[in-house]
Amino acid sequence: MKTLQFREALREAMSEEMRRDDRVFLMGEEVAQYNGAYKVSQGMLDEFGEKRVIDTPIAELGFAGIGVGAAMNGLRPIIEFMTFNFSLVAIDQVINSAAKMLSMSGGQYGAPMVFRGPTASAGQLGAQHSQAFDSWYANTPGLKVVVPSNPADAKGLLKSAIRDDDPVIFMESEQMYGDKGEVPEGEYLTPLGSAKVVKEGSDVTIVSFGKIMKVALEAAEELAKDGIKAEVIDLRTIRPIDYKTVIESVKKTNRMVILEEAWPLGNISTELTYMIQRNAFDYLDAPIRRINTKDTPLPYAPTLVEAWLPNTKDLINAVKDVMYINA
Repeated sequence: MKTLQFREALREAMSEEMRRDDRVFLMGEEVAQYNGAYKVSQGMLDEFGEKRVIDTPIAELGFAGIGVGAAMNGLRPIIEFMTFNFSLVAIDQVINSAAKMLSMSGGQYGAPMVFRGPTASAGQLGAQHSQAFDSWYANTPGLKVVVPSNPADAKGLLKSAIRDDDPVIFMESEQMYGDKGEVPEGEYLTPLGSAKVVKEGSDVTIVSFGKIMKVALEAAEELAKDGIKAEVIDLRTIRPIDYKTVIESVKKTNRMVILEEAWPLGNISTELTYMIQRNAFDYLDAPIRRINTKDTPLPYAPTLVEAWLPNTKDLINAVKDVMYINA
């Protein structure tokens, strides 16, 4: 094992795949001369040249469309959005072109490509730069949606995403790029659509994904001090969702709390709640609880940001509620 920052793990994934397959290229704002807005692509221009690490104008719709066309013609683009908030400018190309191309062409044309970049909140960035788009894109047939929580998964999942024959939305976080973690040496792939039980337990199932997994694991450690054994599951991929792993865990623990940095209406936690009550209702000893952000645009003031985001205390209280400890 070696220790890498999240950004370094992403860079290794892209570089290894570009060395392996000359059809892979990276395109986006500041990815080349500036080494990436978050230094994810640092040094890649020097190794691969300006034909494979390509700076673009501030024109997300345009370079997303170029990426779709390139994918239809046999290349494997990685399109970097400086933030997925800016992907709204390009959402027509992502959803109406990339996601639907294989279906609309009767299988004649696909769009094997990756759209990647940071999503959700990252401090005092204001309401227009802090939205979580995970469940937005997961709502779209034809896309796969990946949200890693640590450097090892980031590398393995990104390599799998680049090799996948479907368009993949790969969502990161500005607050994770400096995170360090152990990453396996040598070649490895992490399969898409496979959740991971990161902490085993018998009393309650906690499900989450992405950067807020830190809150889930911190809460689990605090609960353990009170003798509560929480099983923690990292979904890693939210389209497709690994329902089986979650259902089997709930059958064991009989309780579930879902933690998600997203507005309450129509998100991954609502989908999981439905699927558990449909497939494991008789195993539940308490109603499922969801912990989400407040149902407002993200405020700017630090105190309000703190109140808006799900936190460890909220999750601990929810776990104790489903265990009837607070009753």
